[in-house]
Amino acid sequence: MYALGLLDVGYRFGGANPEAGLDCSGMVNFIYKEAVGVDLPRSAAALAKRSRPVANHSLQAGDLVFFNTLGYAYSHVGIYLGDNKFIHAPSSRGQVRVESLDSPYFAQRYLGGRTLFDGG
Repeated sequence: MYALGLLDVGYRFGGANPEAGLDCSGMVNFIYKEAVGVDLPRSAAALAKRSRPVANHSLQAGDLVFFNTLGYAYSHVGIYLGDNKFIHAPSSRGQVRVESLDSPYFAQRYLGGRTLFDGG
C-alpha cells in the first residue's frame, strides 16, 4: 500500500522522500522504512548485496527486482507487486510508476529477484 501511494511522485537522483522526489533505491528505502521500520542501503547494488536470490516463480509482493539499465549489474531496483508487475522510480518519464517484467525494455535488462525476508 505504501508503494502504490507513491505513484506519480517525481524522480530525483539521490531523492529519498516523496516531497523532494525519489530515485529507485530512495523509493525502496522509503517504503521499507515506512512499512516495516527497516533502514536499507541507498544504492541498488548495496541492496542486492544485502538480499538473497529468489526464483522468479517464488517472487512475492515486497521482494526486490533488479535490472542492468546503465551497463552494469544492479544499476536499477524496483519492488515486486505480484502478477509479474513491479513499481519503481525511473529517470525516464520522471515519476514512480508500475511496469511489467514482460515489457521489452525491462525483460532484456532483468537480472532477477531478491528478497530481504528470511526463508521458510
